[in-house]
Amino acid sequence: MSRRVDTLEGMTALRWGLLAASGIATTFATALRAVDRQIVAVGSRTQDAADSFARRLDIPRAHASYEALVADPDVDIVYVSTPHPMHHANARLALEYGKHVLVEKAFTLTQAQAEDLRRLAAEKGLLVMEAMWTRYLPHMVRIRQIIAEGTLGEIRAVMADHTQSLPTDPAHRLNALELGGGALLDLGIYPISFIWDVLGEPTSIQASARLLPTGADAEVATVMRHAGGAISTSLSSSRAAGPNTATVIGTKARIDIDRVWYSPTSFRVIAADGTVIEEYKSDVKSNGMQYEALAAERLIAEGNLNGDLLPIAESVAIMGTLDEIRRQVGIVYPDVDDARPGGEAH
Repeated sequence: MSRRVDTLEGMTALRWGLLAASGIATTFATALRAVDRQIVAVGSRTQDAADSFARRLDIPRAHASYEALVADPDVDIVYVSTPHPMHHANARLALEYGKHVLVEKAFTLTQAQAEDLRRLAAEKGLLVMEAMWTRYLPHMVRIRQIIAEGTLGEIRAVMADHTQSLPTDPAHRLNALELGGGALLDLGIYPISFIWDVLGEPTSIQASARLLPTGADAEVATVMRHAGGAISTSLSSSRAAGPNTATVIGTKARIDIDRVWYSPTSFRVIAADGTVIEEYKSDVKSNGMQYEALAAERLIAEGNLNGDLLPIAESVAIMGTLDEIRRQVGIVYPDVDDARPGGEAH
């Protein structure tokens, strides 16, 4: 049986299981290894896929099913990296087997699914957490400090884009509705979550999108109002690569976050007269996904199963914002949406 090891931080490291032999799971595993975390098992839909992944990443055990992975007694916490439509069922399976769960974003397909996971985790006394890694990166930690210190004055606006040129094959998961395709859940979740982080819940939402023949969205834009009248804008696209920058504008100063704003990067705090107050340079090692893993382990050690930088209640509420955006632009996921489109994309 695998032995738990003490970390340099004094906490006991959890034993990770990877649910799905996916590309993002490889990235996550690399980040875990960068901070000496234990990956004890991987589960895939076939033994061959699990074996190949385990050999490549030197993981002790390979399981031929997700159920076998979550039933593994040596696994403490499961990282779910399947496509969006499977997140709910896969995370629920892990919770039912008594495992803590870190679920790739977007957390689920719908707010109802997210609320179901929140409720089940609470009943089981387990952590279920959205893997919105950006929240935990050092430059975002510093940005929140700057805002809290009042350096920017009153926040009046937030602007962010996540725009990429991605595969156009209609069968690709990014373009297929049955696989949760579209720019919103794959890309738009980043700026929407960032806007929530800075300004909180929107009081009104206006959305516009261009839909593909498959019914998935190629571009989606939002204009939202927040408490105190602050305004946010976001743009996401899977068909064109834009600047991928973000800006927080206050009455005294602004923060310009460089490309690519949602990954380890630099930013500047610029006063209203153009003076640079602070310039931040990232020194993050590895790809940066280790910070969300460390946060999950810390929350479990503290017994804080509700979360802090991204509470589970906020992940559920953000899914409600995405539901409303989809309703306005007419994106309907097969077999999960009870409501029909409330407006035409334009």
